[in-house]
Formats: sequence, C-alpha cells, structure tokens
Amino acid sequence: MNTLEKLYETVASRKGADPETSWTAKLFAKGPEKCAEKFGEEAVEAIIEAVKGDRERLTSEAADVLYHLMVMLAARDVTLDQVMAELERREGISGIAEKAARPK
Repeated sequence: MNTLEKLYETVASRKGADPETSWTAKLFAKGPEKCAEKFGEEAVEAIIEAVKGDRERLTSEAADVLYHLMVMLAARDVTLDQVMAELERREGISGIAEKAARPK
C-alpha cells in the first residue's frame, strides 16, 4: 500500500469519529462544501508558493493539498480507487483528445 492509499484510508476512517478528537472528523462535520472550500484554499496557497519559487513551502503546501483532496473525495464518497481507475483509463490518451471526448 502506498502513502496516498494509507492517507485515504486514514481520512475515510475518520468520517464517523468525534470532531473533538480529530481534525479530519471536524472537517467532515462541517459538510462536503466546507471540505471543498478548504481544498480550494490549500490549492491557492500551493499556487502562491509555486509562483514565489519557494520549493520547501511548495512541498509543504502540496502535502496539504493532497490531504485536503482526500478529505474532499471521502466527503462525497469518491474513493481513491475510483480516481486511480479514471487515471488508468486516460493513460496513453492525449490530453487534447481526452478533453475533446468529454460530454458537453
């Protein structure tokens, strides 16, 4: 099991946990919309560090983005396996072709 799989399992296991004992459970208790908002905030912070060129801060913010992505996915009952299957489906397809094939 890789690090992202472990992270997703840990995050998903916190869905029913006490919000007083788990930051992840606290996010879930605020609802999927708040989880998505938090993901967006972290993504913006990562973008800022990428523009600044601060590799150490970008690394830290990228880790926050991945964590909050897992929370957002789990909040909407989307599994990491489903995301990985979608990536595998896209493998070997040009990004331009894949985007053109999406339903309008």
